[in-house]
Amino acid sequence: MQFEDLANELVLHIFHSCTSVEDVLSLASTCRHFRTVFGASQRLPVLYQAAEAEYGPLAEAIQIATHNSSQPAHKVRKVPLSLALLKQVLKIGAAAKKWEDIYPSKKWKDAFENRRLLTPEERYRLRRAIYRLWLYSKAFHNARYPRLTRTQENDVLKRVELLHNWTTPELAELEDIRAIIRDVLRNQICPSNGTIQRKFRKRHPESDQQLLFNSHLNHPPPVSSEFQQHYHTTHQISSSARFAPGDAKSAHNMKYTSTPHHEPGGEGWGDDIPHYYIIEDMAKLDPGQIIWLKENAPWKGMVECFVNELGDWFKNNGETFGQTLERVLQQRGEDVEEMRNAILKEELGVTG
Repeated sequence: MQFEDLANELVLHIFHSCTSVEDVLSLASTCRHFRTVFGASQRLPVLYQAAEAEYGPLAEAIQIATHNSSQPAHKVRKVPLSLALLKQVLKIGAAAKKWEDIYPSKKWKDAFENRRLLTPEERYRLRRAIYRLWLYSKAFHNARYPRLTRTQENDVLKRVELLHNWTTPELAELEDIRAIIRDVLRNQICPSNGTIQRKFRKRHPESDQQLLFNSHLNHPPPVSSEFQQHYHTTHQISSSARFAPGDAKSAHNMKYTSTPHHEPGGEGWGDDIPHYYIIEDMAKLDPGQIIWLKENAPWKGMVECFVNELGDWFKNNGETFGQTLERVLQQRGEDVEEMRNAILKEELGVTG
């Protein structure tokens, strides 16, 4: 029997068996009969079902896409499904899915014998945690909450209300992935002077060059046009920025190479206390912004340009999730340090 002769019901059953949006679109391109069935009234349900299998839970991603300042963040929004909404959700889901590959290498960075791929259930929990952290960042890490108002009780209660939507084990999942995100910030996006020194020596063991930290010796050529493209969450790199030659990949390769125009020590973000506060600031970025910076901004100047575009509110204004989590756990009679120890033992968290 040829594809064109299959009953519509059977074709729909095949469509509903797809586990990714790409599979659905490829199947719809198989023949005219499949395309006709797909283009009928079942198009949206089929696409959303495939997206749920690939990027679920979509309900959590939809909260990010539909959030605005006029609505309390803790109120769950139910909206009609549409292709426009699906496109937004797919972008969010694609960013969340990238953390599935990062998580094992960071979670078991030292315990190599325990490193493994995540199970489907663990991947689902990880994406859910990413979506929830993303919503928290979008709701409370913005220009409406500058440094001077972050401790006002009314604003604190808004943050507490959102975290009360989730159970303590679910909050542990957020704290687990938050530690992974901070590791990426500390070691890849905003590495300390010590990290730069260690990586430079690893790449150039024969060199006796002394790196010059906290200097202003970088005068690289203009950033590539690819880096200047509009970031999908409304952040854009200034067209007047001047950074590394070539694309982000070539810039990353040159990061630890000393040239007349580039001092590797200038890539360091300080040590100890100054570096700690920089990471506290950067932790306000949502998971999508952080994964984008990881892939597209290997040089310090690129990251600084991105941050400057966010506005003055961003600097010297650390993230608030840790304090809010501690308060919520205290209200529940729980201890945040006990939770973190349980996460380390894998009794709680994404893999707990």
